[in-house]
Amino acid sequence: MKSNESCENYLKAIYELQNRQGEVRSVDIARMLGYSKASVCVAMKKLTQKKLVEMNSKKEIRLTASGEKAAADLKKKYTLLKRLLTSVLDVDEQTAAQDACRIEHVISSESLNRLEMELIRDTQLKKAGIDK
Repeated sequence: MKSNESCENYLKAIYELQNRQGEVRSVDIARMLGYSKASVCVAMKKLTQKKLVEMNSKKEIRLTASGEKAAADLKKKYTLLKRLLTSVLDVDEQTAAQDACRIEHVISSESLNRLEMELIRDTQLKKAGIDK
């Protein structure tokens, strides 16, 4: 796995855990991603250096403002891609989830914006009872 992709997966995990339970610890991330606690510690050092996360004295991990934005952007990419795969292309949920997770790391902003516009248009057509 590429380093950037790995960092992005950590950001998404922290984002989900932070929204679900508030406090996030290394052990929570390790459990969620199936990684060792040592691997999580190494990743947290990298993310701290990039100013995407911060740790308090209790070793609780929080996303910084820039980390929060990066994670929210990743979540949006994933959601749009999964929706395209399931709703438009009729890919099964599990495959769509795996593929969306892979694609989200490499898709350009331009392609993502076009995808979003197409999904909005598709939804509007369906609401109006018009099939493409």
